[in-house]
Amino acid sequence: MEVYKFGGASVKDAGAVKNVASILKSEATDETCVIVSAMGKTTNALEAVLDAFYHGKENREALLKGVLASHLQIVSALFPDASHPVYAKLKALFIRLANTLAKTSSLPFDQAYDQVVSFGERFSTCIISAYLEMEGIGNLELDASGLVVTDGHFREGKVLWEPTVANIKKAMDSVRQQGLRVAISQGFIACDAEGNTVTLGREGSDYSAAIFSYCLDASKMTIWKDVPGVLNADPKYFSDTEKIDYISYYDATELAYFGASIIHPKTIKPLQNKHIPLHVRSFLDVKASGTWVGLDGVENSRIPSFICKPRQTLLSIYPKDFSFVDETNLSEIFRCFVENRLKVNLMQNSALSFSVCLDSERGDLPAALQTLSRHYDCRYNGDLELVTIRHYTQEVVDRIVGSRKVMLEQRTRHTIQLVLQV
Repeated sequence: MEVYKFGGASVKDAGAVKNVASILKSEATDETCVIVSAMGKTTNALEAVLDAFYHGKENREALLKGVLASHLQIVSALFPDASHPVYAKLKALFIRLANTLAKTSSLPFDQAYDQVVSFGERFSTCIISAYLEMEGIGNLELDASGLVVTDGHFREGKVLWEPTVANIKKAMDSVRQQGLRVAISQGFIACDAEGNTVTLGREGSDYSAAIFSYCLDASKMTIWKDVPGVLNADPKYFSDTEKIDYISYYDATELAYFGASIIHPKTIKPLQNKHIPLHVRSFLDVKASGTWVGLDGVENSRIPSFICKPRQTLLSIYPKDFSFVDETNLSEIFRCFVENRLKVNLMQNSALSFSVCLDSERGDLPAALQTLSRHYDCRYNGDLELVTIRHYTQEVVDRIVGSRKVMLEQRTRHTIQLVLQV
């Protein structure tokens, strides 16, 4: 059993869907469970639709029709015969979406979000499953919102493993009983104990594939991307990137935690727990070697890896009464961060101060400052960059810093983080 995950870029249009079928025909030699994301930028489009309906904006119907039109364009290119059953199935899904949108204003926003945005993955599996069938790849579509069970925390559900394992194994048994080798299901979406749709967090389809891999004891999991594998830096920031051929579970987790976008941060743990290797491959060049994560018996790469986070704020907090920064202070400070949805990317404390590096565009920093200023003096610098280097050398550090001022630095044996002026 293998698990393949295709992201939004790999199913963005009719040509991409045809490429998925081609990959399955040439590469899938075992039973295969295919996990797919929403097509292209559908998730962003559905977020805009939800915002318009939830707040009663005048353009809401036009935005919804735009989502329908983009999917019909793909369907018409794949299925020239307008009587093909996929048209009726897609229409039924859009009627469900319209009915769901009519009820959103009565729900808490996070719950409404999960009910609406999850339709992106439903559209894509409906279309791709039908196309695979037409291409002679018999398959069964599985509804992830009835298989992956969570605690019901909307927009970032935490998986309840025992019922999830039972559900997915039972569903795969039904695929085998029908004499099929391919199952297709949605990434990103799950349910709670009452059957309400819950999502696993933005960009969570990698994690979904890891969940299915864990439950099915997969021999390997493959993520199909538009890059040749895991690169040691984002090509948007570095022109001389290198592909990493082999990387350990540990290093992959560290890089994901620090912000590397190639693999979702939650993906590695289910795979590592059952020693399932992850293969990151290019859907643009299936002959390329890609990157292996967690492959037994292979030496881990020590190529320096770089993660850059722009638009950062360095906030330093000082008790007004000149007292030490102790556990009580830290508890109070972090409670304020949580309440104002602030994401801490680095922290450092001394006897009389506590400094954190935060995403400037996430959460409500002004509200947090107002709360903290009752008991603390707060100083901050904005428009900074946080650079994380895994497997650094001093030569590499000096090259990255150049003439820029280092506002804060933190080192461990293998990782250095630098808050730099832009």
